[in-house]
Amino acid sequence: MVAELILFPPAKINLYLRILGRRPDGYHEIDTLMQKLDLTDRLQIRLAGEGVTLECPGSGLPCDAGNLVYRAAEKFLAAAGVRHGVHMVLEKRIPVAAGLGGGSSDAAAVLVGLNRLLATGFSEARLRQMGRELGADVPFFVRQQPAAWAGGIGDLLEDAPSMRACWVLLVNPGFPVSTKWVYENFALTTKGNPYKVGRELYSGSFSASPDGKSGWHMWNDLESVTREKYPELLEIEKKLRDGGAIGAMMSGSGPTVFGIFNDLSLAEAGLQGFKLRYGEQVFLTKPLLDI
Repeated sequence: MVAELILFPPAKINLYLRILGRRPDGYHEIDTLMQKLDLTDRLQIRLAGEGVTLECPGSGLPCDAGNLVYRAAEKFLAAAGVRHGVHMVLEKRIPVAAGLGGGSSDAAAVLVGLNRLLATGFSEARLRQMGRELGADVPFFVRQQPAAWAGGIGDLLEDAPSMRACWVLLVNPGFPVSTKWVYENFALTTKGNPYKVGRELYSGSFSASPDGKSGWHMWNDLESVTREKYPELLEIEKKLRDGGAIGAMMSGSGPTVFGIFNDLSLAEAGLQGFKLRYGEQVFLTKPLLDI
């Protein structure tokens, strides 16, 4: 049993997101394709004394039960029935409340990391169940695979091929968006939605093809909600496409917008241009590839 781990929880983007209906428990049934990126946070976990302690230097995040990372550690220790305490240091790089899954990814890293630290031997299925009780996206990050279709509330997972080699430019306008607010304001309609056939439009492995067209059928039902309140997001998408992105869309409930580039020089030019306005909230990253 090791005493300390350093993990790098990744961000994700949604390449496709349909809202299928509202459940009696208040959650929404979704159909989504998620892809992990090599943009990561840094999480240090070590065994120490009793109870859970957390540091989040420079992030302004709560370091108690108001943080999903803290709750994940409490849940794991209770399930494992051990007396070890845990001290964690979370260094954030993934923007918060940005549609990139950072909080869920951090929580999943806690579950996976403690399973290793304490040599508990919980199966991935057991960890995913713990994750589901913490948040809808957590089970996706528990899995090692870089991409998956997710159904249910996001917890019913099916392997999907990863995107192929390309560059992903993330532009976060610097304001948080509440996922709860976006879903509550989403009006469920399918009229006029050309993508209602769902994953049948998913072609191949979203390869970054030379013609810039093959395989790119992206859709996000939640864009209509977030962009109505923040029309700036539509301007970002247009600038990404004008700058050479072969696809651009908001991720999750937003507000981060991503552009997919075949050409690194165009992606780097976009990075510099958007940094002039949005500073350190712009990232050039890549998809994690199939294991």
